[in-house]
Amino acid sequence: MREIDPEGTRLPIKLDSTSNGEFEPVSLGAVNRAANRLAHEAASDNAKRRGLTRRRFLTSACGAASTLLAFNAANAAAARTGGYFNLNREAALDEALARSQVGAAKDEFIFDVQGHFIDTPKGNAKSAEVFVKDVFMDSDTDVMVLSFVPSTRDAEPVTIEAADAMRRVVDKLEGTHRLLLHGRVNPNQAGDLEAMDELAGKWRISAWKTYTQWGPDGRGYFLTDPVGVRFIEKARALGVKTIAVHKGLPFGRQSYEHSQCSDIGAAAKRFPDVNFLIYHSGFVTSMREGPYRAGNDGVDTLVASLEKNGLAPGSNVYAELGSTWRFLMRDPEQAAHVIGKLVKHCGPDNVLWGTDSIWYGSPQDQIQAFRTFQIAPRLRERHGYAEITPELRAKIFGLNAAKVYGLSATEIKKYTSRDRVARERLAYLENPQPHFQTYGPKTRREFLRYLREQI
Repeated sequence: MREIDPEGTRLPIKLDSTSNGEFEPVSLGAVNRAANRLAHEAASDNAKRRGLTRRRFLTSACGAASTLLAFNAANAAAARTGGYFNLNREAALDEALARSQVGAAKDEFIFDVQGHFIDTPKGNAKSAEVFVKDVFMDSDTDVMVLSFVPSTRDAEPVTIEAADAMRRVVDKLEGTHRLLLHGRVNPNQAGDLEAMDELAGKWRISAWKTYTQWGPDGRGYFLTDPVGVRFIEKARALGVKTIAVHKGLPFGRQSYEHSQCSDIGAAAKRFPDVNFLIYHSGFVTSMREGPYRAGNDGVDTLVASLEKNGLAPGSNVYAELGSTWRFLMRDPEQAAHVIGKLVKHCGPDNVLWGTDSIWYGSPQDQIQAFRTFQIAPRLRERHGYAEITPELRAKIFGLNAAKVYGLSATEIKKYTSRDRVARERLAYLENPQPHFQTYGPKTRREFLRYLREQI
């Protein structure tokens, strides 16, 4: 097999401007550029000290640890110390220590509730190969939910048929328990409410996915609008009572108000038997996250909506981290505020792991970064944030989502530890070839071209 990136030019933890296609890419700032530079310098030095090529070093656990430690150094130099990657400095050179810190914990269960399958013009075979390698060979993900992007009914970038074909590919690998599907519904366009019967009956969906900020006329809707209420009522009637709602990462100014979370608390209060999964948690790239303050945009709109409607931590509202965590890996101090607020106000059982991959390539770097992430004691003391303990991390990584989707993590793990995917991965890891690349648009030009292709 041809070796990928033989010169070791790519870092295992990817800090770049890649977007998931739902927001305009944001260029790296000076601190991030310094972080990448320090990580490359450390890789050269540490590879030499270990007697390895750069590529061999970077694909090791030490390579991931060395990169995260370089990110710590760059952030500390910029006085960003409210969050950090909690690693021993020796992990950059000690492989066993590095594996204990960035590698999987015993019985770890990772359930990614926001994944994307990017179809290719050449057909499902190549797409499926890329997807399986990125998600199940090059990352520790056990289960993923395939989600969708907003679109008109006659121009879906990925159809339910294509997503189901991807699921069947994984099924053939004995990965029957590894892939779940969403059903895309935008009730403010003709035909979507009527199509819910087929999605629930024929395609075995596990939840609905909606974009309140999207509409065929460019304007969104609220879950508390009549059309939103009809959508929720039909979901209940069909017995699929989990709704994933895109909130945050606004597409533009026209429907910005619908991208925020003002309707979430009222809808959840009115329908207590429905689970509302708030994808991206209301996060917007233009809003710098800090301590909660009513009136702020971003994540604070979710917290404010819960408070206004008297929904205490542990309610039927769940905060999801897809793209949000990936973006905040650039700035662990902002990440500390976001994770701290979500755990505090939604509850430790109500924060869900999602990565928005494969837009960002393999989700392994997001997993490794979160395994080591910690909120600084000074922020925990000042704002009442939780320490990221192994127990809390395990809940966020998968146990919380398993409960929402009605799965037993223990039973699923029995399958995923010995199915064909697991057996092939064990052989693959003897000579892994991660590519450390991303797929989403990286510039404004690429982003606008992607949008044009969806029309």
